[in-house]
Parts: sequence; structure tokens; C-alpha cells
Amino acid sequence: MKVLISDYSESMMPEHSLETKTLREGLSEDLVIEVFPYTDETRTDFYKKLSDADALLTAFIPMNEEAFEHAPKLKVIGINATGWDNIDVDAATKRGIGICPIGEYCTWDVSESAIAYLFALNKHLKFYSKQIEENHVWDFAAAPQYPRLQDQTLGIVGFGKIGRCTAAKAQNLVHEIMAYDPYVNEAEFTARGVVQAKTIEELYEKADAIICHMSLNEGNRGFFDAAAFSSMRRKPILINLGRGLSVDEPALVKALDSGQIRAFGADVLYDETPDLAHHPLVGRDNVIITPHAAFYSTSSMRDIQVFSCNNIVNFLLGHKDKLFRLINDVEVPAN
Repeated sequence: MKVLISDYSESMMPEHSLETKTLREGLSEDLVIEVFPYTDETRTDFYKKLSDADALLTAFIPMNEEAFEHAPKLKVIGINATGWDNIDVDAATKRGIGICPIGEYCTWDVSESAIAYLFALNKHLKFYSKQIEENHVWDFAAAPQYPRLQDQTLGIVGFGKIGRCTAAKAQNLVHEIMAYDPYVNEAEFTARGVVQAKTIEELYEKADAIICHMSLNEGNRGFFDAAAFSSMRRKPILINLGRGLSVDEPALVKALDSGQIRAFGADVLYDETPDLAHHPLVGRDNVIITPHAAFYSTSSMRDIQVFSCNNIVNFLLGHKDKLFRLINDVEVPAN
């Protein structure tokens, strides 16, 4: 039996001892594990590695009809991420190949980052640090005055696991928490002491700071656009920890320039490989950007490896009840 671990180099773990340990302890000490750093230019070589693999561990490699034609033995793809946009699920299902992403590994970490952004932007930490380290200026009054968080209303867009965890952390920090999510029933908001915004416009009207935790779908690409920014009555801080494609970046730049948005934080940009030397959001005192790192911690990096490898182990052993997630309707091998 063989497991192929493969992905773009920048997305792979720096070393694979924990993945190897988890897979061999779960399946067999004789398990063949092959690691292949992938590039689009080496796809033919990837197909050769894939040809005798029973399982593939990846996050971002495109797996389409052609790829599956080169994988006659493949039974399961363990995805060490929560999304699977790179997988042709129909093609996999047709061949009985299970698709197993991990359902949860970084809720605490991302919500922790959301609060860190909120503090840093409201207290001008980037601006003051730059003033001291680069300009050698010691002047608290150089930054505009913002209200203390205790007097602000926090709006959360997207009230799934991460949005709820952020709300719990913010309960004693802000005056009021309001959230918008058309897919969540009212009881979920009420149980957490959060005001449900019936419309997104209601949240835009009342929020002093807005944190986006939305997942991406075809209906919310460019969700935060010029019309949205003009509806934000209180000139809020905007923080995006959801998906970069949900923000219309040219419209955001204009909103920042005009003061309609007073500060912006993001862990994701529209382009996952941005040209940072020329990006219009880079170099602003009221903008903080991190490289899709909100999830990053010792615990999350351990969990992402263990959970994704255990998905492969449990699928191949027929333990359907132990899978973290199986997103397509395929037969799991019998014990």
C-alpha cells in the first residue's frame, strides 16, 4: 500500500515525520510513503508518482478528470485543509474515490487573530511602531483618536464556528456584538448574546468595526464593494479573515483614501500570490496584512497533519464513523 504526499512546495509541511508516524501507526509499518514537491511544470512526473498510490494527501493540487485517469489504484484523497475547490468531486465520485477534508483545526487560532487585528488597528499599533522605529518620532497625538472598544459595536459577517468563537472572545471587549448570516437561525444568535442583523444593511449602519468570517460561494464574490462601503455609516474598521475574493480591492482602496473605511486588516487578499512590491494596500499606516497566517500555531499545525492523515487511515480501514469529514457519496471499504 502506498500514500503519496504531494503539494506545491510553499504549501507543504517543512518535514513529514508526524504525517509518516500517524500513517504508519494507523495502517502498517511497511506502508510506502512518498513525498513529491509539486509544480504545474512537473505534472507529468506527478502522474507517475500517482499511478500506484492508494491514497493522496494534498491541499491544493488540481485533481481533475485527467488526473484521475492516471490514478487507477486511488481510493481516497485526504485534504489537509477545510476546502476542496481544487478537486473535481464528480469525477472522483464516479470512480469511487473518497474526498476527505478536515472539518476543523484552527477555529481558535483564526478567532484569536481576529481579536488581535481589532486591538492593533483600533490602537494604531502599526502606525506608532513605524513612527518610532523608522521616523524616531515619539508622539501619541500623531494618530487620530478612536473610541475605546468598550464603546463600539462589533459586526461579524459569517456566524459559523469561527464567527461564534470570535463573538465569545469579544463579549467583554465591546459595547455590543451584532452578526449577519442568512444561513443561521435566530436561536444561535440569541444563545450567544449576539444581536442578529436581519439584513446586511442593518449591520453596515450600526457597526464601528466589521470582521468577515464568510466562506466563499458564487453569491458573495465581491461582497464588500463600493455600494457596501458607502452604506457603512460609522466609517468602520474592516477586517477580512474569510476569503480574499469577497473584497473588491479597487473599491476598498478608494474607501480607505476617502476615509469611508478608517482601517483595514486582512489575512487574505484577492490574489493568493500578490505582487507585494506594487500592491495598493501595502505601505499604509492604517492597513495590516498577514500572509494567510491566521491559522498558524503549534497546535493547528499538529492538528492539520494528524486529522488529515487519520482521515486516510480511517477511510482505508473502513471506519466511516471515525472520519472527520467525507464530502462525497462513495462506498467506504469494509473492515
